[in-house]
Amino acid sequence: MVLLISVIMLGMLFVVPPLRRNGFYMLHMLLVLAASWWIEKTYFPDKSPADFIAGWKSVVLMFAVMHLMSINIVTFLAYGFDKRAAQKGEKRIPESQLHTLEFMGGWCGAISGQKIFHHKTQKASYQSFFWAMLIFEVLAIYIILKYLHFI
Repeated sequence: MVLLISVIMLGMLFVVPPLRRNGFYMLHMLLVLAASWWIEKTYFPDKSPADFIAGWKSVVLMFAVMHLMSINIVTFLAYGFDKRAAQKGEKRIPESQLHTLEFMGGWCGAISGQKIFHHKTQKASYQSFFWAMLIFEVLAIYIILKYLHFI
């Protein structure tokens, strides 16, 4: 499972170019890989890779849960770091990197970060893009889940 998740996470670096410069994605990737290694060693010590592939729905579900937990924590942290940098006049996190984290499923962390840190709440262009992306992502998730017969 760890190898499969590693391939997926590293593959994202080639598919989504802003991730290559996003240190928060690297943190997310490390968290997901560590969680998948721990789950595999703790709960599935005797499973072969063929067993994981045969039960692909459970593997996808485990990966989705790990991914969503991690990406939301990392996105929340990114908002906090960017707000602190804005207050101190230091180098900021580019909006494209924040949007990339949000698009990867970190919109709950983004909403929490916006509310708690009062960050990016007044910028109309940022908010309109954020909410349009959120609606698009919810529709895409619904279509994917419908296609995979999860719903």
